[in-house]
Amino acid sequence: MAIVIPIIVVLLALVAVGAVVVVRRRGRAVRGPAVREAEVARPAPREPELTAPGVPPPALRVSVREGLGARIRGLLTGRQPTDDEWLRLEDVLVKADLGPRAASTIVQRVRERYRSEDDPAQLLTEEIGEVLAGEHDLNIGTGGDLSVVMVVGVNGAGKSTTIGKLASRLGSAGYKVSLANSDTFRAAAGEQLAIWAQRSAAHLVSQARGVDPGAVAFDAVQSAKARGTDVLIVDTAGRLHTRTPLMDELQKVKRVLEKAHGKPPEEVLLVLDATTGQNGIQQARVFTDAVGVTGVALTKLDGTAKGGIVVAVREELGVPLKLVGTGEGADDLQPFDPYAFAAALVA
Repeated sequence: MAIVIPIIVVLLALVAVGAVVVVRRRGRAVRGPAVREAEVARPAPREPELTAPGVPPPALRVSVREGLGARIRGLLTGRQPTDDEWLRLEDVLVKADLGPRAASTIVQRVRERYRSEDDPAQLLTEEIGEVLAGEHDLNIGTGGDLSVVMVVGVNGAGKSTTIGKLASRLGSAGYKVSLANSDTFRAAAGEQLAIWAQRSAAHLVSQARGVDPGAVAFDAVQSAKARGTDVLIVDTAGRLHTRTPLMDELQKVKRVLEKAHGKPPEEVLLVLDATTGQNGIQQARVFTDAVGVTGVALTKLDGTAKGGIVVAVREELGVPLKLVGTGEGADDLQPFDPYAFAAALVA
């Protein structure tokens, strides 16, 4: 009897433990599907809304470079600017290639005139026009005497094309024109000038490649006098303004022209690329010191270039802009209008 009772107690304990295990397993079986169903039914996370409901998303904004006039109006319009804002305007003009001296002068003049009700861009246009104003006509005689135009500039600025356009323009105006190829170093120079001479019905004086440029210039003057030419346009080799020996050679060509012509050339035109930027003022200074530049022909204004460098050339060197090239056609060389140019620069 003493043995039976412990056995019964152990059996009862085992039965109790088994019941607990069964209950736990059933509970897991019941809860498992419910949890999985809840997980399946849970909505996916929503992307954060960038706009209010019902409002379409904003259009893609593209950065567009503002024109000079828009930047100036945004800086000054409707109030009296601070000293810092006037300095910022000066910096804007320097970055537009007007040069520090011209920018300072123009800003000072605008500042003296400006009132809060004024359009600052219009005032700026007027002041730039005043800087550029002056004598802009080509110095070409009308009495039948020969006029000599010497054309200088660095390679790639567009000298040959400018010469061709000028010959075409003068020919259309009734002038008898001759061209001289004193650029005897560049192989294609003679070919280009020959094409333009044919287009403009101009007489061409040219010699073999490598011949002394001064000799070509001398012969061209003698030929022009003999033919009764009104205007002789002399092409010269592209001169790097940093190369002193080449600039010396250019001075020699001018001396030969003066001797053959009996007086200095009526015009010494510097062809300046509008895309040159601040390097243009250094080019103009060196060529002016070397051969006495009397005017600038600005080329390549048909692209994005604005040509602000001519304002710096005019202000610092006193050299006027006389011709503006706006394209590749024979008619795309125009006389310079300072106020129209200033308006286009500020627009």
